[in-house]
Amino acid sequence: MTSNGEGNPSTDSSSSGQEAYCTFRVSELLFGVAVRQVQEVLRSQRTTRVPLAPFSVHGLMNLRGQIVSAIDLRKQLGLDSLTKEQSDAMNVVIRTEDGPTSLMVDEIGDVIAVQSDRFETPPETLQGPPRELIRGAFKLENELLLILDTSCVIKFAA
Repeated sequence: MTSNGEGNPSTDSSSSGQEAYCTFRVSELLFGVAVRQVQEVLRSQRTTRVPLAPFSVHGLMNLRGQIVSAIDLRKQLGLDSLTKEQSDAMNVVIRTEDGPTSLMVDEIGDVIAVQSDRFETPPETLQGPPRELIRGAFKLENELLLILDTSCVIKFAA
């Protein structure tokens, strides 16, 4: 069961014109990934650095015997890394054509459902890497929910 942000629960997002998103924060930005793309959400995991890996690839992690690439969204968005005192990154593991990939984020949010017809193109005020990595946005009560284009995130990390 999810909430549409207005307190109304939704159990079937497809039949009611709603789409459910797993939300998370990177710095002050609120992002969402379609729930159907999310495999799992994990606390900070130990990663192994990969020599000569692209800048935003934090490393590899072992997910129950499966090796998974971990992409640092802070780096990909051109933001400073978190210090040790601030927090350990959380992981949103998404399903891709090439297998699971972990997106390292600052904080995990809620699963929310939004009306599909309220989807908008990326706002003009959003510039730089964040604009290149999103498909669009939903206006919530107090902020924008930026819908992450996971295929672009992976392509730019390669």
